[in-house]
Amino acid sequence: MRKSEVHAAESVACLNQALNHLKDIWEEIGIPEDQRLQRTDTVKMHVKNLLDMMIAEEENLRKRLLTSIDSCRKELDVLCKELHLPPYEEEEGLTILQMEKDIRTSLKVMIKQKSQRVQELKTLRKQDEDLSDVLCSSLYTFDMTSVPTLEELEAYRNHLSVLSKEKDHRHAEFVALKKQIICCMEDLEQMPDTSFERDVVCEDEDAFCLSAENITALKTLLNRLESRKTENEALCSTYRSRIQDLWERLQVPQEDREILTEHMTTSKKRNMNALQAEVQHLEELKIKNIRNVVEAVRTEMTLYWNMCFYNPDQREAFTPYCSDDFTEELLSLHEEEILRLKKQYEDHKELYKGVTNWQDNWTLFQELEKKATDPSRFNNRGGNLLKEEKQRADLQKSLPKLEKSLKSQIDLWEEEQGCEFLVHGQKFLQFVQEQWAQYNTEKEREKLERQMKKSKQTEEDMLYGTSLRTPSKRRLCATPTPGKTRKLNTTSSMSTPNTTMRSAFGGVLCHSPVLRPPLSASKVSLAMRTPGRGRTPRGLDQNKENMSHLSGALRSMAASPQRNISMNSVASSYSEFARELSKASTSHSKKGMLNSTITHR
Repeated sequence: MRKSEVHAAESVACLNQALNHLKDIWEEIGIPEDQRLQRTDTVKMHVKNLLDMMIAEEENLRKRLLTSIDSCRKELDVLCKELHLPPYEEEEGLTILQMEKDIRTSLKVMIKQKSQRVQELKTLRKQDEDLSDVLCSSLYTFDMTSVPTLEELEAYRNHLSVLSKEKDHRHAEFVALKKQIICCMEDLEQMPDTSFERDVVCEDEDAFCLSAENITALKTLLNRLESRKTENEALCSTYRSRIQDLWERLQVPQEDREILTEHMTTSKKRNMNALQAEVQHLEELKIKNIRNVVEAVRTEMTLYWNMCFYNPDQREAFTPYCSDDFTEELLSLHEEEILRLKKQYEDHKELYKGVTNWQDNWTLFQELEKKATDPSRFNNRGGNLLKEEKQRADLQKSLPKLEKSLKSQIDLWEEEQGCEFLVHGQKFLQFVQEQWAQYNTEKEREKLERQMKKSKQTEEDMLYGTSLRTPSKRRLCATPTPGKTRKLNTTSSMSTPNTTMRSAFGGVLCHSPVLRPPLSASKVSLAMRTPGRGRTPRGLDQNKENMSHLSGALRSMAASPQRNISMNSVASSYSEFARELSKASTSHSKKGMLNSTITHR
């Protein structure tokens, strides 16, 4: 049994109990039966009216719930459409009260969502209006009477984010352009003329409309001001260059130049006016000192002729250079020519510098080649020899590369100019080839000279004899040790002050034949002093060999003109050598016999 049925039974029991209690009271009081029936009817009517009233109230509650459910359903349908949500679906098996509660809760949630979306839409619209005012752009197209969807709100937010970034970008661009415009106006010493310029320079930055048209107008204004500034700077640069030229030509003192120091660095309007006035002043001085100016221009022209490698014919082609009629027309011709030379040099500066670089490297290469043949280079300290050799090897590799690069530049220059590139009147590449040919010829000549010198030294050694020594830096000219004296067959002990050094590096010592006996005589004497060793016959044989070889050498040199030339190159102190040689040959046998006798004794 349900609880409600139990409560109903209890209510009936309670009612019966109350009626029985009333009946007992009435009996005790002694109320008549008719009055008891009347009173019972009254109780019945009272209970019935109370129950009817309660039933009516509950019926009204049920009707209100049903009405609420119907109303909420309608509102839910509308909200679902506005919020673009699927229709609301009720759960099955719910009572009227639970259904009304669920529908009313869902309705509150949807009303809240609608309110939030509408409020966010208003906020976004307000931001859109602010950004549109700043950027001078149109509002985002949207129906403000409808409830936006989540996707529409997200798109609106993205749109405003793009606008916000564009605003920041334009504001930063505006600030930078404004700063540059103010700087240009200050340099030009110009005040804002138009209302737009005043809005840019004078008004607050936040009050300026950052439209695309205004940004474009700002860029146009800045370009115009920068163009004027560039023109002023170019004009000032021209004035400065002209002033420098006139100062040099007129030889203006340094203290007069320092007065214009401030105007030689900046290019504002007042600086331009000052430079213009100075140019006019110097031009007037130039007319008064036209002779000195022309001579200064000629000096400068000579410098550019040298840098452009002009030959005499090219220089003589400018006939006013030799004129002595110093007039303004002559000065004008010189100035036109120097301007042409300057332009020519500037247009092909890389080529001219490359040729100059090649000439400098070639000169350095030749100097290093000369040092390489100098014997004194071995006495260097500090590794200079190694550095020079490395530098010479680097130049020998880099010169052909530089020549190849110059060849391509020269070909391009000749194609543009329609004429040959000349260096001192000669084609540069031909000049380079001639220099290398001359270098190779010189190397061959030096090689032949070394061979001739070596051949000449060999002939002199064969004719006059040599004394070999071990090379030594400290004992080059010192007295030989006793052991070495014995090994040299007493030749060193018989040397006189007239001995000369033939080669400092080979250790060869050649003695003068005037004050020393022939080589054979020393050998014979040595052999006669040492009879116990059994070398006398061999020494005599060697002496005869040397004498016959020396006589044959003299005869061959007398018969050969080339060898006569070598003999004539010897100093005149050897003129008596022939007479001494003949005397030595006739008295050789007598001296041998005498030495033999002395040795035996």
